[in-house]
Amino acid sequence: MNRVRSRSGADNIEMSPSNSYNDDINGYYGESSSPGSQHRLSECHDVCAETCESLNTSRATLASSDRSDKVQVDVRTLEPISSLTGFWKKRMLFLKFRSRIEKQQQSKDSVFFRDGVRRIDFVLSYTDESDIKSGRKRQLYEANLEKIGLELETEDKSESEDGKTYFVKIHAPWDVLATYADVLKIKVPFKASDIPKKLSMKCLAAPFRLPDHVMNPEPDYFTATFNKNNSDFFIINDRETFFIPSTRNRIVYYILSRCPYVEDECVEKDKKGIKRLLTNGTYTAAFPLHDCRYWMRSKDTNCESERYNLYHYWAKFSCFFKQQPLHLIRKYYGEKIGLYFAWLGFYTEMLFFAAVVGTLCFMYGLSSYKQNEWSKEICSEQIGGNIIMCPLCDKRCSYWKLNITCDASWQSHLFDNVGTLFFAVFMGIWVTLFLELWKRRQARLAYEWDLVDFEEEQQRLQMRPEYENRCKSRKLNPITQESELVLERSTTDLVGKLFLCWVAVLFWICLTISCIVGVIAYRLAVYAAFSSFMKENAHLNKMASSITPQLATAVTASCINFIIIMLLNVMYERVAVWITDLEIPKTHVEYENKLTMKMFLFQFVNYYSSCFYVAFFKGKFVGYPGGYLYMFGQRTKLRNEECDPGGCLIELTTQLVVVMSGKQVWGNIQESLAPWLKNWWRGRKNRRQPESLYTRWEQDYNLLVVGHLELFYEYLEMVVQFGFITLFVASFPLAPLLALFNNIIEVRVDAWKLTTQYRRPVASKTHSIGAWEEILSGIAILSVVTNAFIVAYTSEMIPRLVYMYAYQPGRTMKGYINNSLSVFNIADMPLAHRPDEDEIPPWFNDSITTCRYHDYRYPPGHENQYTHTVQYWHIFAAKLIFIIVIEHVVFLVKFSLAWLIPDVPADVRDRIKRERYLVQEYLHEYEVKRLTSQLSGNQDDSTSVNRVQPSLSVHEVVSENL
Repeated sequence: MNRVRSRSGADNIEMSPSNSYNDDINGYYGESSSPGSQHRLSECHDVCAETCESLNTSRATLASSDRSDKVQVDVRTLEPISSLTGFWKKRMLFLKFRSRIEKQQQSKDSVFFRDGVRRIDFVLSYTDESDIKSGRKRQLYEANLEKIGLELETEDKSESEDGKTYFVKIHAPWDVLATYADVLKIKVPFKASDIPKKLSMKCLAAPFRLPDHVMNPEPDYFTATFNKNNSDFFIINDRETFFIPSTRNRIVYYILSRCPYVEDECVEKDKKGIKRLLTNGTYTAAFPLHDCRYWMRSKDTNCESERYNLYHYWAKFSCFFKQQPLHLIRKYYGEKIGLYFAWLGFYTEMLFFAAVVGTLCFMYGLSSYKQNEWSKEICSEQIGGNIIMCPLCDKRCSYWKLNITCDASWQSHLFDNVGTLFFAVFMGIWVTLFLELWKRRQARLAYEWDLVDFEEEQQRLQMRPEYENRCKSRKLNPITQESELVLERSTTDLVGKLFLCWVAVLFWICLTISCIVGVIAYRLAVYAAFSSFMKENAHLNKMASSITPQLATAVTASCINFIIIMLLNVMYERVAVWITDLEIPKTHVEYENKLTMKMFLFQFVNYYSSCFYVAFFKGKFVGYPGGYLYMFGQRTKLRNEECDPGGCLIELTTQLVVVMSGKQVWGNIQESLAPWLKNWWRGRKNRRQPESLYTRWEQDYNLLVVGHLELFYEYLEMVVQFGFITLFVASFPLAPLLALFNNIIEVRVDAWKLTTQYRRPVASKTHSIGAWEEILSGIAILSVVTNAFIVAYTSEMIPRLVYMYAYQPGRTMKGYINNSLSVFNIADMPLAHRPDEDEIPPWFNDSITTCRYHDYRYPPGHENQYTHTVQYWHIFAAKLIFIIVIEHVVFLVKFSLAWLIPDVPADVRDRIKRERYLVQEYLHEYEVKRLTSQLSGNQDDSTSVNRVQPSLSVHEVVSENL
C-alpha cells in the first residue's frame, strides 16, 4: 500500500488509493495495540475525518493540478471541487497532521535524525523564545556551529510533550570527527593484536563472570594516534561507526565549549562556549543521549542498547557478586568514569581480605572473653566492689565503686587485646599492597584504554574554556616553539587571591576545630548532668551497669558531632568551589587537583578531629585529685575528661562506629532516594503521555544532570572511608567489614543512579585517579603512626605487658587493677573538688578515708607523694620503644614491598613496546608505499590521501592555543 511520507527537505507525497484512511493511519503505527497508538488513532479520526473525505472526493482535481507532488490517485470517479481554496486548506491541514504523526513515529526512542541515518551526537534545549537577545545568541551560535561543519535539526516546541521546549539535535559528520580526532590525538585501531591472551581460570571464575560480549565489547587492537591525512592507514570498516558514541559526544562537546556566539570573535573574546549559554539561560540543557531505555532494548537494529546491558548486568543489585563490565563502562561513559569504578571495585576486592583478618581478630577477642583477668577483678564484689573511686567531676559527681564499669570492661576487651596489635601491623602491610597492586591494575587499564601517552599534550588540550576566555596575550613555548595563550596576572592580584583562598581554607579549618572544642565542652558540662539525672531517677539504676554516664555522654556527643560534620560539609563545599574558581586554573586536571587538596584538607579536619581527640588527648592531661587540670583555666569549671579504668579505646570505637556508619548510611540514602524522588517529581506529567510518543531526547531531558564535580564527591566519600579503616583501625577491627558491606552497596547504587537516574555524561579521559593517589599514599603512611600510638597510648596493652613481665613474678595479670590505680587521701582534696552533700551515696561513710584514681603516683605519706612512680616511667619508655620498633618494622616492610612490586606488569610493558614498534614499522611501510604510488602515477582510491577539510581551519574551529 502506498502511504504518505514527509521528510526534511523532500516534498514527495504518495496518497493511499483506499477510500478509508484507517488502513493508511494504521500503516504508520504498524499493528501496535498499545494505548498510545489507540489514543493517536482516535485523535486522528476526530481531526481528519472531514479532510480525508474531501480528499477522496477530489482526486481528479488533485491529479491535474498537483503533478509536481507526484500524487497517485484512483481516477474511477472524479467530482468537481466547489472551492479550490477550501480544498488546499484541508489538504495542508491533513498533510501537517500526517507529517507530525510520521515524525513522532520515526523519532520516538531513537538516537537518529528524522532520516534515520545521521546519529544524534548531542542535544541542546531551550524554552524562552520571547527573549530577543537570547534568540539572537542562539541564532549566531548555531550558525557558527554549522560553519564548523556540524549538522543541526530542530524539533519545534509543538512536537514536545510540554509544548514549550525546543530541541536542537546535533550530528557530527565524518570530516568534523576526523579533524578533531586529529586535534585531540585520539587513538584508533590500525592492526589486530597478535599477542596471545594469558590463560585464566575461567572454570573457577565462571560464577562471577558476565557474558563475554558484555565483559569485552570490542576486539583487541593495536592503536595509534589518528591522523586525518593518513585515514586509510587505520581499520575503518564503516565511517559511521568508526568513532564510538562516547568519543563522538566528547568531540562535539569540545566544539560546543569553544564555539563563539558573536559575529566577530575578536570583539568580545569571552563570549563563547556552551557553559556560558547555559549559565545565562540561553539554553536550558546540553547533553548527549542515552542509546535506549534502561529496562528494554532499542527496537532500532542500528542501536547498540549498551545502556540496557549496563543496567541488566551491572546496575542491578542481584549482580553484586559479579565482575564489573569495565570495558563496557569505559565505552559508554568514557575513561574517567570507568577508572573510578575500576578503582572502587579493586578497593572493594582488597577490603575482603582486610575484613576476613579483622573478623578473625574480633573472634579471638570473643574466644578469650572468659580469660580476661582484669575484667574479672573489676566485676568482682571482693575487688571491684571494694575499690572506691574519686569523683570524675567537681561538685555534681560523687564517689563511685569500680564494679559499675564491669560491662564496659568486658566490651573493651573485645577490641583491646593482642589480636588488635597483630591487626594493626597487618593493616600497615595491607595498605601498601593495596596501593602497589592498584598501580599495576591502573597501568594495565591505561594500556587497554589507550591512556599510556595521555600526559602533557592531552592535558594541554583539556585547557579550561574559563581560562582561555581570560587570556589576552600569547607566549612562545620554549619546548614546542608554538605560541600559547598566557594569562597575565599582576603580582598583587596573584598574591591577593592566593592569600584570600588559603585564608578562607584556614578560617573554615579553625571553625571546624572550634566546633570540636564546643563538642568537648559539651561532654564536660553534660557528664555531670547525666550523673545527677541517673541518680535522681531511681528506675534507671538498673540500667547503670550498661548505660553509664560516660557511655551516655560519648554517644550523644558523637551524634552531635556527626550532625555538625554534615552541616559544615554542605557549607564548605560551596566555599571550596568558589575559591578554586578565583585561582583560574589552566586545565581541568589542575582545577580538580586544587579543589581536591582544599576539600580533603577540610574533610580531614572535619571528620577525623573528634577521633584524634578521643584517641590522643582525652584522659592524657587530667592531673590528679587536688591538682586537676581545667579546659580554659579553672574559672571555667570544665575539668578535663578522664578515661574509664578500662581505657579510652572503647570510647574511640564508639566514636568511630557512629561517625563512619552514620556517614555511610546517610550517603547511601542520599545517593539512591534523593535522585529517584527528584526524577519522579520532574517526570510526573510525562508519565501521563503514551509511552510510544515519549521521545529519546525528552526522556533524557527529564533526568538529572551529572554535575562536573559528581565524580569528585564519589572519590571523596571513599577516601574519607579509607581514612577511617586505616587511621583508627586498631580500635575497631570490624571497620573493614562495615566498609566492605557499604562498598558492595555503593558500587550498585552508583551504577544504578548513573544508568537510570542521570543524563548521559560527556565522556572524559584521564590517565589516573589524579591527586587522590597521593592522598591515599599520605594516609597510608600516617596510618602506621596513628595505629602505633593508639596501641601504645589509647589501649592498655603496654601497661599490662609491663606489669606482667616486670612486676608480676608469676607472669599473670592477677592484681593488675589494684596496681594500676593510685591512692589519694580524701582529706587532701580541696573543697571545690569535693561532691555536694546531697550527691554522696548512702554507702559512703566516714570510715572511707581514701579514693582511687587511674594513674601511677606515690600514695599519701610517701616522701614523693602524688608524683609519678618508677613504674610510670618504665611504661612511658616501653611505649616509646614500642612505637619506634613497630613503625620501623612496618615502614621497612612497606617500602620493601613497594620496591619489589613493579608499578607496570611485565606483559603490559612488553605490549606497550611492541605497539610502539609496530606503529613506527607500519607507518614507515605506509609512507613508502604511498610515495612509490605517487611517483609511479598509479595512485588509486585505496591509498589516496583524504584531504577534504571542513569549512573552517583548525585555528578557526578550536581555541587559539591549538
